Amino acid sequence: MTDDLRALETWADVLLAKLQPGQRRVVTRKIAQELRRSQVRRIASQQAPDGAPYTARKQRKNLRGKKGRVKRQKAAMFEKLRKTKYLLTENDENQLSVGFFEKVVRIARVHQEGLEDKVSKKGPAYRYPARPLLGFSATDQALIRDLLLHHLGRF
Repeated sequence: MTDDLRALETWADVLLAKLQPGQRRVVTRKIAQELRRSQVRRIASQQAPDGAPYTARKQRKNLRGKKGRVKRQKAAMFEKLRKTKYLLTENDENQLSVGFFEKVVRIARVHQEGLEDKVSKKGPAYRYPARPLLGFSATDQALIRDLLLHHLGRF
C-alpha cells in the first residue's frame, strides 16, 4: 500500500512541477475536496479503507425500557465526525491534507487506533475496537490520478 502511494506521489510530483503555483493550488484544493467526500462516504458506509466493515457496536442492556413504546432509530456511528465542521481539508500549492483538527482529534484517534478512553467524564474506561476512519484505498488513488489528469487535460 505504501509503495503504491509513493509511486503515485512520485508520478504526481513530476506533473505538478510543470504547473504554476496558482494552478497547483487550484488542483490541490479540488483533490482535497474530493478526497474528503470520498472519506465521508466510506465512513458513512462504515467501512475501513481496505473495504472491511467496522466492528459492530457493543449491545446495550435495556434496563428501563417500557414494553410497547415507540423506539427511536439508532444513530449511525461517527455521524457528527463526518460533518464539514470536523473533517477538514487544508491545502496550499505544495501539499494537501484531509483530517480531523482541533476538538475531535482525540476521539478520532481513539477510534482510528483502537485505544482505551473513558466512556463519559467520570465513567469507566473502555478499549474501543480499531475502526479506521481515514486512509487511502485503491479508489482514492485512482481518484487522485483521474482528477490530476483531468485538470492537466484542460491546459
